[in-house]
Formats: sequence, structure tokens, C-alpha cells
Amino acid sequence: NGDIMVVIVTAAKTLPREKEFVKMLRAKLPKVVSVQQNIQTYHNNVIMGRDTKLLWGKSTILDSIGRLNFHISPRSFFQVNTDQAEVLYNKALEYADLSGSETVIDAYCGTGTITLFLAQKARKVIGIEIVKPAILDAQKNARDNNVRNADFLVGDATIVMPRLYKQGVRADVVVVDPPRAGCTPTVLETFAQMKPERIVYVSCDPATLARDVKRFSEQGYEGVRAEAVDLFPRTAHVETVVLLKRSG
Repeated sequence: NGDIMVVIVTAAKTLPREKEFVKMLRAKLPKVVSVQQNIQTYHNNVIMGRDTKLLWGKSTILDSIGRLNFHISPRSFFQVNTDQAEVLYNKALEYADLSGSETVIDAYCGTGTITLFLAQKARKVIGIEIVKPAILDAQKNARDNNVRNADFLVGDATIVMPRLYKQGVRADVVVVDPPRAGCTPTVLETFAQMKPERIVYVSCDPATLARDVKRFSEQGYEGVRAEAVDLFPRTAHVETVVLLKRSG
């Protein structure tokens, strides 16, 4: 809708002349509706820190993919190319091949984008995400879109997946959209133990995708379809969706 959120990442906890800075931004960029400060004090390669302070305006901005609306906070992952994101998520939904009776697990769910797409055709969807603000956004997104068959859990998929398995949760379909590093062996093994009929793997890194598809093949799953979706024109990056089915 054209709204802009500005997130200033600082190494210090205070932002000098904070009010004047916000006033200047609003004057230069009339569509800014949110100005936030993220504090990253660690000397590492992680861009954003854990603490975020609202300097002015709204705590989230609103965007839409298809007929679904999504609240986005500073630390929530969200595809900025929303036109192609809709193509990507519809492809994941097509590969999931849902009839309405399935329980689906969406690991690394972010703000619940793929989760809510899946919920349109599944009996129940469980979304897992390690970033708590993203889960809070996902829960709000589910309420605002009147989606009642989606549950969201905060935690590392490496820990949450084995816990769900011990609790007796079994998924008919698993969808995974991990960060660039791919899935951990523990997550892959738990997926295989649950014995879903289909696994849909959405990846932003072909190298870790190839590694994990090989690992899935060792757990009894075969890659049967794959399609690339270009969300980043004129770059070397591409998103890929792979459908894996349980052998036999």
C-alpha cells in the first residue's frame, strides 16, 4: 500500500538527536508510518539485534499477498517482492496437494505467510518460528484474516519438532522454508520419523537445498518435482520449490 517502515540499526542504545532525526525522515519521506531503532551491540555478522524500540508511528506495517493481509514488524521475515511471493506460495500450495483432511507443519514460518496459504486447504496447520515478534505477527495475521485452523509455536525447529513428535503429533504434509543455512540434521530426521506423505521444501540457496534433498533421500524420500521462482530479478539469487514424496 506504499507505507514505509524505517529501521535504524545502531551499535549504541541511544540515538543522538532522535526527535530531530524522526522529524527529518517524515519531512523527506511522507509515506513513512513507522520509525524504529534496532540495537545490535554484538561484534558479529548478524545484522539485527534482539531489542527494538519504537521511535514514532505504528509498530507494524501492513502488506498483502493474494487475498491475505500481513502485519510486518522489524525483525519479521517477509518477501518484499509480493507479486512473485504469491507465485512462490501458490506453487508450494500446489505441491502440498491438500484435500482438506491433512495436518500440516510449516517449519520456519516467519510471519505466517506460507502457513496461512496452506490453511486455506488444510484441516490444521502448525507454524514454528524462533523469532517471537514474528510469531506475534503471525497470530495477529491469522486473527485478522479469520483463519482459525492455524496454530503458531515459538522456538527453534530443531527443538520444537522432536517435542511435537514425542507429544504424538504426526504431519501428513511438511513444508519447510529455512534460512540460507538450510535444515539441521535433527529437523530432517524428525520429519522422516513423522512419515509425512509429502515434503515441500522452499529454498533460497540451491547449495543447501541440494545437500538437504540428498539427506532426505537417505531417509526414504525422493525429489519428484522442482520449480524455480525468480523473486530477485537481475541477481544471481533464485527461490526453488521442491516436492519430495515418501518412497514406496
